[in-house]
Amino acid sequence: MKRNILLTAFLLLFVLGMSAQTTDLARIEYLYLPFSKDNSISRYRALVQAPIPINKEKKNYLVVGFEYRYVDINIGEAEDLSAFMGSVPPNEAIQNNLVTSVQQIDAYLGYTWTEKNDWRFGLKFGPKFQSDFNDGLQTDDIIYEGAVYAIKDKKNDTLDGNKPYRLVLGLTYSTTPGRKFPLPILNYYKEFHANWTYTLGVPKTNVRHYLNDNHKDAIQAFATLDNIYANIQQNFIPSVDQGEDGKVAESIQMTTGLLGIGYEHFFTKHLLFYGYAAHSVYNNFRLEDGDGNTTYKINTENSPYFRAGLKFKY
Repeated sequence: MKRNILLTAFLLLFVLGMSAQTTDLARIEYLYLPFSKDNSISRYRALVQAPIPINKEKKNYLVVGFEYRYVDINIGEAEDLSAFMGSVPPNEAIQNNLVTSVQQIDAYLGYTWTEKNDWRFGLKFGPKFQSDFNDGLQTDDIIYEGAVYAIKDKKNDTLDGNKPYRLVLGLTYSTTPGRKFPLPILNYYKEFHANWTYTLGVPKTNVRHYLNDNHKDAIQAFATLDNIYANIQQNFIPSVDQGEDGKVAESIQMTTGLLGIGYEHFFTKHLLFYGYAAHSVYNNFRLEDGDGNTTYKINTENSPYFRAGLKFKY
């Protein structure tokens, strides 16, 4: 039990810190996660970030961002619920209240500026609206998140045989229930050989190999994390064997650790297609109360994972 709590906390630490590091200006993406023959999760995602120059000479920018996610939780008929949830038969409360879809809407404002020795600093703050939205928007659907970070960017440093790299350090804080402390941000990227790079950090650690010298195509092996979180507007009390009697289910969450391979095709230096195939090595799909305690385990079985999309990055 203690080991599971520590592992979940470790995964959440990295998952919640990932949004402060993205270099994407635009992205559209589709995720498919099949649990069994008739039960699966599909996620549709769109992201836009617009940097507005404040001081072109010093490369200072105001960044306005927006992200939308729609998650379709596809569960079969009532007789299929036991296959999705393991061997435990669902009771009436679970069957009648299981969320079928959730949405996440993020809006944020950031500011980034440069300092000496190739250091760039940034601040970011904004609300997240995460819910099943059965009854419109409610107070519990809103979460606030802020981050501060520093970036040492030497990705263009190729003089005299130098090996390009980038280091990201920072802290992020969210008002997500049960997460009452700031979490660290750490990401390190380096080109260590011709056509080879690696990244250590979050949300992904990988080793990438470019298949050609013009870097049009690349393959990679990676370990990554993914999560889903949303408020449940119509709270209820699960009372089956996998639930904790008397604890109210107030949110639905999934935390997944993955190992996989990926392919990227660069149409231009900044525009690319990506496709990933992976398998989870840790999966915790659950209902939680307002303090972040698990009230019911929906699924803990590992499963395949497929994700693909287009993105434009700087």
